[in-house]
Amino acid sequence: MSIHTPEPTADASGAYDDDIRLHFEAQRLYSREAQLLDQHRYADWLELFTEDLHYWAPVRTNRLRRQQALADGAPGEVAIFDETKASLAWRIRRFDSGMAWAEDPPSRTRHLITNVMVRAADEPGEYIAESAFLCYRNRLEREVDLYAGGRTDLLRRAPDDGRLLIARRTILLDQNVLLAKNISTFL
Repeated sequence: MSIHTPEPTADASGAYDDDIRLHFEAQRLYSREAQLLDQHRYADWLELFTEDLHYWAPVRTNRLRRQQALADGAPGEVAIFDETKASLAWRIRRFDSGMAWAEDPPSRTRHLITNVMVRAADEPGEYIAESAFLCYRNRLEREVDLYAGGRTDLLRRAPDDGRLLIARRTILLDQNVLLAKNISTFL
C-alpha cells in the first residue's frame, strides 16, 4: 500500500514548502526547545542557538490602521528582549546562582509552539521559520501569566553535524502592555 503525497502548494509569497523532512525537523527543534524550557534545562536550551544569536522582542504600540508600519519597535529602540547568546548565558548563570529572586521559587511553565511554517532563506543552509506560541506561567499560589504571539526565526545548519540551530529570533507578543510582574520567562 502506498501513501499518496499531495502536490505542494504555494504560500502567500509564492514560495513552495514541499520539504516534509525540513518541516518535521523544525517542528522537532521547537518541541525540544519547549521541553527544555519547561524542565528548566536552560544550559541545554542555550545549545539550540548559534554563537552569533540575536534574540529580540520589540515593544509594540497601538496604532491606527494607516500607521500599522510603526506599531512594532525597530532595532535600537526599546525592546522587551534584545539579547545575544552571551547575555542569555549570563541570565542563565544568574538563575543558577540563586540570586534571581523573581524565580525563587521557580515558575512552572508550559510552552506550546504551533503553526510552524518553514521556507528557504537567501543563503544555502538557512531557513526562515515562523511559528505561533503560547506560554503559560504559574508562580507561587496565584501568579498566572499568559504570553501569546508569533516568532520569526532564522534557522541555520550547524557546520559540524548539520542539525538546525536558531541564529535569529524575533518575538512579537500579541499584547503591547505586559501585565506580569516580571518577564523572566524565555519565549
